[in-house]
Amino acid sequence: MEYKDHEGYTNDQVTLLPEVNLAYNTSVHSVTGKTPGIIEKGWNPPLPVDYLKKILLSIHHTAKGFQTMWKTEFENVEKYIAEAKLWNKQRYDKSHQDPDFKEVDQVLISKLNFKLLKGADKMRGSFVRSFTIIRLLRKNLVEVRLAERFSRKHPVFPKSLVKPYHQTDDGKRCNMIILSPMKNSLKKMIHLDQ
Repeated sequence: MEYKDHEGYTNDQVTLLPEVNLAYNTSVHSVTGKTPGIIEKGWNPPLPVDYLKKILLSIHHTAKGFQTMWKTEFENVEKYIAEAKLWNKQRYDKSHQDPDFKEVDQVLISKLNFKLLKGADKMRGSFVRSFTIIRLLRKNLVEVRLAERFSRKHPVFPKSLVKPYHQTDDGKRCNMIILSPMKNSLKKMIHLDQ
């Protein structure tokens, strides 16, 4: 169980386990708000600071300095973790806002709903043509008017698979699959064979 780190020091992992166990059992869990020691046993394992007598007038200056440094670093780490959580929450909220759809809006529907489309997936976009919203069902469902080719498909889709349609300045459709009717493609194939 011994290994050498990059500086050449030998560390025995078995001797490090008590420190790791103590650190884990005395740190407050984010979900419960309590330490695992309190939850499992009803008491926290004692730390070296707990053994210091409270009535002593003076403590050795290196021990006091170490305790001060430990408390300061612990407060800094808590502050940095809180800032990181806030930053992650703000970033998630900014990128995961649901668009507000209205009736008669044009939307693109994810190609995940149309599994029977032929051709290579790499060559197709992520969404299938634009459709018009007929009505809004609940807060997360929309009903769209489907073209004749898709008439057998159910017209209700979740908002997670629907994206607002924006026409580009050139008048081209962006990131869409343009599907030709099946009859025309068969005619072209027959014409090419003859």
